[in-house]
Amino acid sequence: MPNGKLVTLRQMQSGQSGKVVQIQGGFGLVNRLSALGIRPGKRITKVSSMLMRGPVTIQAGNTQVALGFGMANKIIVELD
Repeated sequence: MPNGKLVTLRQMQSGQSGKVVQIQGGFGLVNRLSALGIRPGKRITKVSSMLMRGPVTIQAGNTQVALGFGMANKIIVELD
């Protein structure tokens, strides 16, 4: 059971980091995110996000990835 606070990637503040706990999506979404290096157990840091429903930029390892609002809302992260 996770010890930290669980939030969606969209709810994280810029600069916060944590570990991906769950991806609440179908097979296609899970595979697409996995190909980008985002999978449960992976540490990520939120770099920035746009106001309202814009893209969310994260850093996973040495790679920065921009995800859509809907995708970011389906990634559950345990904050550090």
